[in-house]
Amino acid sequence: MFGGIYSARRVLITGHTGFKGSWLALWLSEMGAEVTGLALEPEAAPSHWDAIALPIDSQLTDIRAADAVQEVFAKARPEIVFHLAAQSLVRRSYRNPLDTWSSNVMGTACVLEACRNTPSVRAVVAVTTDKVYDNQEWSWGYRENDRLGGHDPYSASKAACELVADSYRKAFFSAADAPLLATARAGNVIGGGDWSEDRLIPDLVRAIGQAGTLEIRSPNATRPWQHVLDCLSGYLQLGQGLLQGRRDWTAAWNFGPAVHDNRTVAELLDMLARHWPEVRWAVAANADLHEAGQLYLDSAKARQTLRWRPVWELEAAVAATAQWYRAYTAGRVESRQQLAGYFRAAQDAGVEWAKA
Repeated sequence: MFGGIYSARRVLITGHTGFKGSWLALWLSEMGAEVTGLALEPEAAPSHWDAIALPIDSQLTDIRAADAVQEVFAKARPEIVFHLAAQSLVRRSYRNPLDTWSSNVMGTACVLEACRNTPSVRAVVAVTTDKVYDNQEWSWGYRENDRLGGHDPYSASKAACELVADSYRKAFFSAADAPLLATARAGNVIGGGDWSEDRLIPDLVRAIGQAGTLEIRSPNATRPWQHVLDCLSGYLQLGQGLLQGRRDWTAAWNFGPAVHDNRTVAELLDMLARHWPEVRWAVAANADLHEAGQLYLDSAKARQTLRWRPVWELEAAVAATAQWYRAYTAGRVESRQQLAGYFRAAQDAGVEWAKA
């Protein structure tokens, strides 16, 4: 995978105890990378990180603690850094905006400063979100050169992260021997092992566990749904190019699903119910906080330049997600099996990163 570039490579992941970070740590470990993780304790219980029990160097450190972050970097001597640590929940950002701003903006600055002061770092992939755009409720996808913005503190703080990254790229990473830095913007990610609060599928899983009905705030809201492994394949392919010295890749990149996989919340739940008969949902009486109605990503740049594309269509992503949670309730953790199945599907589809 990825030309074998991650085998025996020293990799540091911030946010490795989170949903996407734990899947990325698993994938890199399976490819033979020497992984160091830097994050807080998992917030949710159960957690995917605890379930997969990876034997990596896990450092429980707040990314806002600049000196502590630098110590982890100095010890790990990473060659590439994947920065995923963040306060990533929209509704929580309304409840505690200062924590969101400090975690996402100052935390990112601390991580990039550690990258700047660690000579071994050659590449950095900083992950933001599809919500960095000034959402005009357009019926077409946002491109990387569209205006940044954000109504809620989470979205605005992640847009600010893009500015922090761009500043570091111009002010500190422009020399020939400096790290190559890119940012990645992914869609609404689904997959097994997500237990976060105020997220659609984790909330649904909890409702099913209580034999209840999930209340949905915005059934007609459209989102670019994709499986966690699809967006991670984009991050890893981007990292591969940076490690290979592709200075022209030091930019922002969208990693979203195919256009026909932009679906409403109601459509996603109906699809999930076909694979999980226990699914029950209803529309809530009130939606008290602002949320975008339509959000699309245009990933043409990644498809054309990186030759990246999703492997699993939404139906397959939903089926894998339902299977993971159903297996978990039966006492099995199928993350490694799903990763292997995803790789086989990538080979069959002939995607660039899976070619021999």
